[in-house]
Amino acid sequence: MLERKSLTWFLVITFLFSWTLFLAPLTLGEMDAATKQLAITGLWSLGMWGPGIAAILVTLLVAKKPFGSLRLNTLGPKRFYLWAWLLPIVLTLIGGLFTLLFGIAKLDLNFTMIRTAMESAPGGSEVPANIVVALQVLFAITLAPLINMLFTMGEELGWRGFLLPLLMPLGQWKAILWSGFIWGVWHAPVIVQGHNYPGYPILGVFMMIIFCILLGTIISWMYLNTKSPWVAALAHGSVNAVAGLPIMFFEPGFDMAFGGTLAAPTAWIGMAVFIAWLVWTKRLPVQNQAGEQEQASPKDEAKIN
Repeated sequence: MLERKSLTWFLVITFLFSWTLFLAPLTLGEMDAATKQLAITGLWSLGMWGPGIAAILVTLLVAKKPFGSLRLNTLGPKRFYLWAWLLPIVLTLIGGLFTLLFGIAKLDLNFTMIRTAMESAPGGSEVPANIVVALQVLFAITLAPLINMLFTMGEELGWRGFLLPLLMPLGQWKAILWSGFIWGVWHAPVIVQGHNYPGYPILGVFMMIIFCILLGTIISWMYLNTKSPWVAALAHGSVNAVAGLPIMFFEPGFDMAFGGTLAAPTAWIGMAVFIAWLVWTKRLPVQNQAGEQEQASPKDEAKIN
């Protein structure tokens, strides 16, 4: 049975905490561009912990369950951590290839975008652009996913570690889709401010929902196979690290809302194909050891009075 009280409190705390911080940049006064961007990054990064804070508070104070029920002491099968680390890289490459195939952007191996950015920095024009690109790519696929986990755990402890299991009494597919939908709606304040889909503040909200449902399905598959928020946080951290890498290889001026990033429709194709493969190979819905679809345990399904 769905724990409606826990669900309500989780959503209220999550959205109130995060949306307050996500909208805070609108109240910032006049300041130089660099300082303002730093402030926005800080506020939005803190806002990412809204779902995690809500999960902890609701678990302890509303559901009155032990902290261990959030399964931070669980890792699960290690092979899924390779999926979490490497799959976002592959999906990003596929999205970049489709961006070129559909003519949304043109390949630029002179790295004009990077060269222009470097010229505005003191001594930047003396650094070869190809070296900068190589270092950024190397960092993005190695250390960046681990560093990003400091923030993505704030989201994944809530979305996959708490919300997904909470919704499981609805059935696995409904739980996955609803958690992805809510995740997408949660991004609305940053999308209307131009993040991910610049120039499309309204359409971008709906595009973000689609992206979150697709990506959320993949991350949910990893979580349900490990029962660990760590694998979800790593996957999310890898996504954030590599999602924008193709932009460096394209000529400036293309529409980044429709291509060039993992959030763009050109990358949805790869995600949809991967999900179809999971379904076709019977990896999704996830089966438990008894060969049945993974559901919440009777204890987890107990209704909170």
